[in-house]
This record gives sequence, C-alpha cells and structure tokens, in this order.
Amino acid sequence: MQTVTIHTSQNIDIDYEVASLGDRILARLVDIALFIIIMIMLVIIAIASNYKTLGDVVIGLVIGTYFTLYVFYDLACEIFLNGQSIGKRVMKIKVVSLDGAQPSIGQYLLRWLFRIVDFSLTSDLCALITVAVSDKKQRVGDIVANTTLIKTEPRTQMDQVAFAPVDQGYEPVYKEATQLNDRDIELMHEVINTYMQTGNTTVVYNMAAKVKEHLSVETKPFMDDLQFLQTLIKDYNHIVATSDSNFSA
Repeated sequence: MQTVTIHTSQNIDIDYEVASLGDRILARLVDIALFIIIMIMLVIIAIASNYKTLGDVVIGLVIGTYFTLYVFYDLACEIFLNGQSIGKRVMKIKVVSLDGAQPSIGQYLLRWLFRIVDFSLTSDLCALITVAVSDKKQRVGDIVANTTLIKTEPRTQMDQVAFAPVDQGYEPVYKEATQLNDRDIELMHEVINTYMQTGNTTVVYNMAAKVKEHLSVETKPFMDDLQFLQTLIKDYNHIVATSDSNFSA
C-alpha cells in the first residue's frame, strides 16, 4: 500500500493511501461512460422528435452545450463537489492539496489546464506514464498544482473505532472533550492509525500537544500521549452518546 503524507493545518503529518493508477483509470472510464450515455439519450430524443423539425439553431445549441459540459466537466465537478467528479466519487477517491489544505480554485484550474498535456495531446499516454512512475501517483497536472488523489474510504471503519460505543457506566476523564467536534476525533484516530502502522511517535506527540493547548488540559500522571488521545476519543463518544440519549428522551 502506497501512502502520501499530508501536513494538516494543525501541523500534524497524516498518512493517506494514494489512489492507484487503476482507481484513476476506472474513475475516468465512469466519467466517459456518463457522457456516452448522455449522447445516446440526446440522439434518441432527436430521432423521436424528428430532428429535421428542430432546426439547425436548436441542434447547434444542443451540440455546443454538450461539448461545453464535456470540456468543463472535471473543473466544475472538482470545484463544487469537493475534489471529486462522478467517477471519482464512485471509486471513492478525491483530489487533495499536498500542503494539507483544501485545494484552491487555482489548483483545480491548473489540473484542468494540464489535461491538454496529460490526455488530449498524448492520448492519455502522458498521464499513464507519470502516474505510474511518480512517487505520489501524480500526473503532470498534479505535479504543477501540487495535488494528488487519495482514497476517501478510511483504512478502518470510523464508526467502529473513532466513534465506538462506550459503556453506560463509563465516567469521562476529561469533561473538556465537549469542546471537540467529529472532525477533531477523526483526526486523532488518523494520528493513532498512522502511529500503529509506522511507529512514528512524533505524530502522536504533536497531536497531543495541539489538543492540550486547545483544551487547556494536561495528561494525567498515569497517561502517555497515546493514552491521552485514546481517552479523549472515549470521553467524546460517551458525552455525545449521553447527550443524544437525553435529547431523545
């Protein structure tokens, strides 16, 4: 499994599994198939409507709209669908910036512009070669825009680990866990998962330091930083489950 390290806004390095060449190809095939289906539907409608009665202007507008959608499809989807086209969403992959931030419109635009090099001028050959040989599975557009594609499906199910149920009799150690949110818990889980896979204690230390500063707390005498994060996750799950139960009642 090949991973890429993303430096988050919390100054934590997290390893994500990069989308493989096969994932990218299948996602692109899904997108192409979508436009083929649309084209077939338009032809059927035109035939059923007796296209000769539609007039050259109407037919020209339909064809022009179709090709405009085809050209700008990837750019529009990535901007408005959080780095995913329909094909990428089906394959559960998305575009991310290597600096850990949400890709900017400028980065999406660069990726889109370099589709001319990656796909149009070289019949997809350039993209296939660069993705296959690059360390971070990047095509030329990704290299220029400082982006890549990662898998969005978590390595372990988040609802089984990060949001696992806690015993009713459990007493939270840190009441301050109420200041956290679901994204904080997901990030803590990713840090713990990275540590379990790589043995890199730095990510745990950095994450714990950020959380301590945010909550204005310290680890208990019997805890190390890993146990501190695990305890906060457990505390948060218990507090959320309890509040939801009280609300339902």
